[in-house]
Order: sequence, then structure tokens, then C-alpha cells
Amino acid sequence: MPQVTYSQPISRTTMAYVLAGGRGSRLMELTDRRAKPAVYFGGKSRIVDFTLSNALNSGIRRLAVATQYKAHSLIRHLQRGWNFLRTERNESFDVLPASQRVSESQWYAGTADAVFQNIDIIDGYAPEFLLILAGDHIYTMDYERMLVQHVNSGADVTVACVEVPIAEATGFGVMHVGADDRIVDFLEKPAHPPEMPGKPGWALASMGIYVFKREFLNEQLRRDAADPDSTRDFGKDIIPWLVKNAKAVAHRFTDSCVRGRAEKEVYWRDVGTIDAYWEANVDLTDVVPRLDLFDHDWPIWTHAEITPPAKFVHDIDGRRGEAISSLVSGGCIVSGAQVHRSLLFTGVTVHSYSDVENGVILPYVDIGRGARLKNVVIDKGVRIPAGLIVGHEAAADARRFRRSANGVCLITQPMIDRLGT
Repeated sequence: MPQVTYSQPISRTTMAYVLAGGRGSRLMELTDRRAKPAVYFGGKSRIVDFTLSNALNSGIRRLAVATQYKAHSLIRHLQRGWNFLRTERNESFDVLPASQRVSESQWYAGTADAVFQNIDIIDGYAPEFLLILAGDHIYTMDYERMLVQHVNSGADVTVACVEVPIAEATGFGVMHVGADDRIVDFLEKPAHPPEMPGKPGWALASMGIYVFKREFLNEQLRRDAADPDSTRDFGKDIIPWLVKNAKAVAHRFTDSCVRGRAEKEVYWRDVGTIDAYWEANVDLTDVVPRLDLFDHDWPIWTHAEITPPAKFVHDIDGRRGEAISSLVSGGCIVSGAQVHRSLLFTGVTVHSYSDVENGVILPYVDIGRGARLKNVVIDKGVRIPAGLIVGHEAAADARRFRRSANGVCLITQPMIDRLGT
């Protein structure tokens, strides 16, 4: 197929449409008050910031985010952190909550329906291409490279894919590809995922990223909406139908992953469980982390609160404020306490004689004197009582907190409040 030449980057004729309505129930109490895309990550960001930053850094200037489940925290973050796009520069940013626009009784029935219900808004901008994105993964990717492949291959849909271990593939759409990476079969969340030919133990999984021409997608959404048997979902309905009846092509993440100078391998994480979430955060404290948050060429944009600098006080034996191999955000005070291999999000206070190791401490947590915390995730605003010990006795931890299979304890304020009853 002859290559198509554009006078400008294809990203400038593209709208990025982010699906950010999922609950993320495997994150347990972390998503009791917020959707998974709104969960904090990396010391100062939210999960959704990675997808949106990828779009912005790729040159896309029309962004839309569809929200549904417990969306207030997410919408507030988007309004505060992503309101800098300007209409006079042909830029736009739309937050699209489920608002029963098609039916007075119908919220978003599935991922495809979350786009279908807003066709008129999308058409009002008239982008040539629509890039559908999942808003709940951690990765850095240049979408322009995927858009170029889509145009040059003559595909009706291009699906981004990543190699994952078979044990993890049951939670994804899994595909078989033939010549020229054309998708010949697509299975949504199979109980027994098929292995990649020539690579036993691994499967080719969909990243929930799709490229369409807008007008073609509109036709498919209307066709799907008229099907009474459809679940209105891209992975379950739209993509399998196109694999059989149109040209569906795979785009390999290795071709567009953005690597920092020290990154040797591609980085993509579905931080959908407490263990995966904790591990991905704590990994950032490594001397050379797998994900480079210090890459100035590919910044992660977010809402930056106005805070004073982090502060470390007291310098006597047994009461020295210090953090080692840790990420400490603005507004934190480490007062005569020890912090090791941990992330302190904005406004955390760690009082004297406390010790935090392998901790993911979300904003405005207050850790009382003499607390000893190891392998923990502490939700926003929790007040840890003086002398609390977590991470040193498995049975006691499991009785009081949410303890994961790998021994990570999730601590919320209601759990703390129950300690005194």
C-alpha cells in the first residue's frame, strides 16, 4: 500500500478520547471514593495524567475524557490541572460525564457506548481521526507513530498491543496476528489465553488503544447500537466484528514506547491490584527506575498544588529527619523520623521517632510519633496514631487492615477509626 503524505503531523488532525469511567474494584478501598483513573500515582500525579500527557506530548491538542463511576475527584482534578488548552489555538478539552444524553434511563452501557453517546460533540470538532484511549494504565507512548502506521497500512482500525505473561492475560483482549501484523483473531478476557507463536508463556494483549477514521467509527458505533445483542463494548463487540469483517491491524508497543535515557525495556503497567499498585510506585525509588519521571523531553503533566518545599528537621541520634531512596513531594515535613524507599505525596507529615519503609503515603497523611510502618499504602488524609506498628506481624495486620496476598497493607481512615472500638 502506498504511503500517504500529510503536510502536518497526523496528531494535529486527531482527537484523543479517554475512557476514564472504570471503578477499578481490585484496588479495594482505594476506589471507594474515586474512579481508578483518579487514583494517585508517582508522588504527585494521578493515573489518568499518563494517558493525557502521552496525548499532549504526541502533539494532540483535542482531548476529551468520558467519566462515570464516582467521578467527582477525577473531574475536579481535570478541571484544575488540564484547563490550559485554548480554543483560539484550535485546542479543546472536554469532560464528558455520563449524562443520559441518548436516553433518560441509560448511562454509559459500555466503552463503545461512552463514545456513541457523544458523537455529536466529537463531530462538532470534526477531527479526521479518533484515538480511543484507556485512562487507567501507566506508560509513556508516542501516539503519532501509531497514527502514521494506521494511515500507511490502510487499516480500518489499529489496535495497540503489548506482550504479557499468560498468567496475566486473562484480564485483557488477546489477539492472534498474521502477515503484516493483521489481526486474525481477537478474544476478550479469555479463561485460557492462547500463547504467542514462537514465544511460549506469553500472549499478545490489547492495551485498550484504538485508532479509527472518525466517519468510519461513527458508522460502526451506529451499527453496534442497533444490535440488540451487543454489550456496547469495544473489546467484546466492535473489535471482534472488525477483525472478521474489515481490516484490523496490530500496533506493537515496542514501536512507539518512549524510553528515558536510562530505560532499557518498554514500560507498561496495569496497576489494578494493591500489590501491582504498590510495586509500581515503590519501584520509582530505585537508583535507575524502570519508569523515568525525570525525562524533561516527555513530561507528565498534572495539577501542581501550590505548596512550600519539603522540610526535614531534627538532627540528633534517634531523632534525625531523613529520607533515603525516596520521593518526597512539596509540603511534606519529616520531623525526626526515618523514611526508606517510600513515596510521600503532597503535604505528608511524619512525626518524630517514626519509621516508614516501602511506603506509598498519599496526600495529607499524618503519621504519629513512634509509628513503624512497612509495606503499606495509606489513603489520602489518614491520621496514623502514635505507636502504630504495621508490616511486622501478618496475623495482626490482616485483622485490622486490608492485607494483600504479597503482604502489602492498605490503610484507610475508617480502618483506623475501628481500632478504638
